[in-house]
Amino acid sequence: MTSSGYDVRQTKERFHGAVFSLVTDEVVMPDGSSAERDYIRHGGAVAIVALDDQEQIMLVRQYRHAVREVLWELPAGLLDVPGEDPIAAAARELAEEAGVTAGRWEPLLAIYTTPGYSNEQLRLYLARDLTPVDAEFAFHRQFEEVDLTAHRIPLVDAVDMVYRGEITNGPSALGVLAAWDRLRTGSGT
Repeated sequence: MTSSGYDVRQTKERFHGAVFSLVTDEVVMPDGSSAERDYIRHGGAVAIVALDDQEQIMLVRQYRHAVREVLWELPAGLLDVPGEDPIAAAARELAEEAGVTAGRWEPLLAIYTTPGYSNEQLRLYLARDLTPVDAEFAFHRQFEEVDLTAHRIPLVDAVDMVYRGEITNGPSALGVLAAWDRLRTGSGT
């Protein structure tokens, strides 16, 4: 029996893709009954709240096919390799998507993005002391990333964008608000 009281009797992989797998677990409930639970098995991801010295946040505009919209988001990406260091992944994604590096990194939050149907855990980091990537940095964007654009927006304006419903990506909205709270109250340090 697991520490939560729910034991997995068996797992069937229904689909295996490049980013996630769809699985069905047969779960034994604490009362001994069992039920099938479908969920997405995901390798995890990172998102970066990158703030410059003027308290401007780096946001990107990126097309997301599932919702058929171009969204305001934090620079973010997958943990591409099992066991990959999340800070290394965050540094890579910040350079690729926003064209900057950070001299200082702080953990901000760790969240499950959609625990009702996915085990994806997203780690959010606060990145400070930003500098442009070196001139020799080369990253070839493809597919939706070709049209990705990076923007520096005052953090206070980004907070307003969350409340006006302009930043609708959940982890991005949460990261903006958590950074605002951290800077204003010092909480979580």
